[in-house]
Amino acid sequence: MNLAERNLDNFGVDATDRRHNIHPFTDLSVMETAERTVIASARGNYVHGEDGRKFLDGLGGMWCVNIGHGRDEMADAIADQVRRLAYYSPFDDLTSAPMAALAQELANRAPGSLNRVLFTTGGSTAADSAIRLIHHYFIRKGEPSRRHIITRDRAYHGSTYLTASLSDRDYSIDWMPETSFIHHLSAPGLYRRPEGTSEAEFMDILAAEFEAKIAELGPENVACFIAEPIQGSGGVIVPPEGYHPRMIGICRKYGILYVADEVVTAFGRLGHFFASQDYFGIVPDIITCAKGLTSGYIPAGAVIMSDEIYEVLSRPGTYFNTGFTYTGHAVACAAALKNIEIIERERICERVREIGPYFEERLAPLADLPLVGDVRGRRFMMCVEYVQNKERKELFGDDVRIGKRIWRHCQKRGLLVRPLAHLNVLSPPLTLERDEIDFIADVLRDAIRDTADELTREGIKAG
Repeated sequence: MNLAERNLDNFGVDATDRRHNIHPFTDLSVMETAERTVIASARGNYVHGEDGRKFLDGLGGMWCVNIGHGRDEMADAIADQVRRLAYYSPFDDLTSAPMAALAQELANRAPGSLNRVLFTTGGSTAADSAIRLIHHYFIRKGEPSRRHIITRDRAYHGSTYLTASLSDRDYSIDWMPETSFIHHLSAPGLYRRPEGTSEAEFMDILAAEFEAKIAELGPENVACFIAEPIQGSGGVIVPPEGYHPRMIGICRKYGILYVADEVVTAFGRLGHFFASQDYFGIVPDIITCAKGLTSGYIPAGAVIMSDEIYEVLSRPGTYFNTGFTYTGHAVACAAALKNIEIIERERICERVREIGPYFEERLAPLADLPLVGDVRGRRFMMCVEYVQNKERKELFGDDVRIGKRIWRHCQKRGLLVRPLAHLNVLSPPLTLERDEIDFIADVLRDAIRDTADELTREGIKAG
């Protein structure tokens, strides 16, 4: 019996977890008493609980298990690389074959002149590194005043101190975010745009707000604008038509860099390896990615930058002080290479473009239910928003935990979705079949109805 087995045999997974584990993004005041589902195994689009229950994975782990769970060829690729070379330092002049090969594969698929790759340990460290190297870039260009970063409300860029500060301000209610050089614009969500405003008019408002912020800060002081093509954890916020081309046009006007945070949207979730150009029609200066890069089998992330940025960073007389012990980890790179091979061989991007609209179509009628204010998203990145009053778009109080209630009813029926306050998010594996989409839509509808009945019994008015 190994060490893990001995510990769990003494206490059990549930009790051991309650005694020692701190879970991310959790109300710790109820963590020790909250119900737990112990995930024991996974295969394809399903995960299995320790108690034998089977769940359709409606959230793809955490936006990331793009090729599905339990792939033997992924396990073999990882094991083979561990036996050959598990790890060696990537610093100075040292490299490995998987690291070099993956950099080339990413450069081949990235748009425009984005040909230079810095590997990181995940999405948070990718966004953090992007901001650091942008500051370095402008110092090397002789424009050290360009330090200010413009981001958006409802953004999520990571969990380092810097990237959490770049994210929605609600994440910082109990700590002091960095605010001296980080500034937030309005989220481009159509559902909550000003009353009586058309989509085109809303786009004009957002563009005017961006230019006003640049004028307030001084164009010579603004370094970059960072944006998720579709905002993920902020509620799957799909921007108005033409939003990204309009915003990048403003960036080009003032010499501001454009960072596309594709941690969620890359590697097939919207039907393309990268969504920036193929879905939204822009070529950013930097793309950050992670999650689907390895389909969650091993942690990895990357910053992909333009040749123009690299040329400035590599000028004589400087030193690039950014990187990690596990930058370009050989096992992670081998996993990513196998993941890309599977995505291409099985034409997963093409099937997302084919089946994704069906996912949207099957979820859309949920908007008819009294608790549902909005159903939104694109392809394999969807969200349901719940409201207490549909006419006023009024939210439930935090104490109601509406998203968690519906999540609980879904789980009873064999479906895992992600509860985010008044939202449920869906980001399933990209290998989802049509009958599984039908299952998700039907279970969600039943779970929402059961929750409405539950609220009625508790005397909570809704609808």
